[in-house]
Amino acid sequence: MANEKQCSSSTCNANSCEGCGQAAKAKPVDFSAKLNPMSTVRKVIGIVSGKGGVGKSSVTAMLAAAMNRRNHKTAVLDADITGPSIPKSFGVKGRANANEIGILPLTSATGIEIISANMFLTNESDPVVWRGPLLGNMVKQFWSDAIWTDIDYMFVDMPPGTGDVPLTVFQSLPVDGIIIVTSPQELVSMIVTKAVKMAKMMNIPILGLVENYSYFHCPDNGKDYQIFGESHLAETADAYGLKILAQLPIDPAIAKACDQGKVEDLQLQEIDSCCEYLETAWKE
Repeated sequence: MANEKQCSSSTCNANSCEGCGQAAKAKPVDFSAKLNPMSTVRKVIGIVSGKGGVGKSSVTAMLAAAMNRRNHKTAVLDADITGPSIPKSFGVKGRANANEIGILPLTSATGIEIISANMFLTNESDPVVWRGPLLGNMVKQFWSDAIWTDIDYMFVDMPPGTGDVPLTVFQSLPVDGIIIVTSPQELVSMIVTKAVKMAKMMNIPILGLVENYSYFHCPDNGKDYQIFGESHLAETADAYGLKILAQLPIDPAIAKACDQGKVEDLQLQEIDSCCEYLETAWKE
């Protein structure tokens, strides 16, 4: 095409750059987004899943709430632009404000800073019907334009799958590690493998696996039932040398708390154990 920049190499093959000395000298593209000068974020943890419907957002919310209870300044960047549920889990409503130096995240009842697409819509039920590049740019704006105040741990609630937005997060944000959320079905375990491979391709450390909906504890007889079938988590963990961080039960109290915006009232031993590991993950 006439507007394309021509290679200066005398041996240029217009159909292929393979073996070209000029290509070898080309600098890799830097996709990283700069943090707002007024912000401080020490650790960024992505919460990912190979598919939707495994409770990734509720796990994100519970981890943020638990870390906040452990006296760490915590934030949630809701990168699931087309399916934002984080504000509802925390009971946070209203629109984010901005001034000449940046966007001001909304704050939960216990002081967790939150940014989500819902905070920029006229009505929170309005759909975000955007293509991938626009979604990715909004995520980068959440990172670069927001003023994050002295954050110890930021949890990034990623959309499911391995598409544009997860790629943007991995390339643009300084992700220190990810937690992969799964459920017991064998199909989900196969899809989790794709998320594991994507993280390895992007050189993102995998902190471990969280299995949601692992079992139901019957209050009547005290027995545990595997509603979604036998877990395959150990097989996946062994195959890739990953740590199992938690296996969470099917608990109506979790759904109720998230629906009522009271996720900060929940306390699960499994989530607390996961947080204990995160506090030492970078000291090992």
